[in-house]
Amino acid sequence: MTKRILMVLTSHEDMGLSGKKTGNWFDEVATPYYTFKQAGHEVVLASPKGGKAPIDPFSYEEMFMTENTHKFLKDEAAMRALANTSVLRNIDYRAFDAAFFPGGYGQLWDLANDSFALQMIQDFLYSERFVALICHAPAILRDAKKPNGEPLVKGLNVTGFSNSEDDELDLSRHLLFQLETALKEKGAIYHRSEKNWVPKVVTDGFLITGQNPATSPFIAKTLVEQMAK
Repeated sequence: MTKRILMVLTSHEDMGLSGKKTGNWFDEVATPYYTFKQAGHEVVLASPKGGKAPIDPFSYEEMFMTENTHKFLKDEAAMRALANTSVLRNIDYRAFDAAFFPGGYGQLWDLANDSFALQMIQDFLYSERFVALICHAPAILRDAKKPNGEPLVKGLNVTGFSNSEDDELDLSRHLLFQLETALKEKGAIYHRSEKNWVPKVVTDGFLITGQNPATSPFIAKTLVEQMAK
């Protein structure tokens, strides 16, 4: 049965005052996009500002390109969707069955502070619809709340980009905050792979989180499987 999945991307492309460019990690957009499409689901792309969603230039490096990113670049419909994302606040998210958030450092600057995105995540989870976030996107959960006002992640099992992975990239000093630290401070039960860059997916109820770019095909598959139950 066809489901509607809202893919929410960052609109932010500057990494603080570092002069470095960021955005959405390309394979975390491309691989889930095709996984969802191949499962027969509709995918709608949205971002805080709408229009063209930036792709992290680093994710175009050949070592990070995949079969799906190469396919995406040649897919006119996919590239048109990326260049013309809907404005997130104009979306009636009640019409969607699940929300998926690709990762990228830009999420720390806009989506993590976006009241509409936070409300949407809360509404999805408490109406028993799936929310999946990968890499740095779980940082958006930092300020989400439970109905009683407690942090949404308190007592929940989650993962996301680890401090040591930030450190290995020598980017920690440029960030507004580090995801692992922030979620732990909010009472999350944080999990990670034994080594950096190894895939990790954690599911807790209707919340699905993935640790890093290598997790992209696995979190997309997990969301498809969970929606099919």
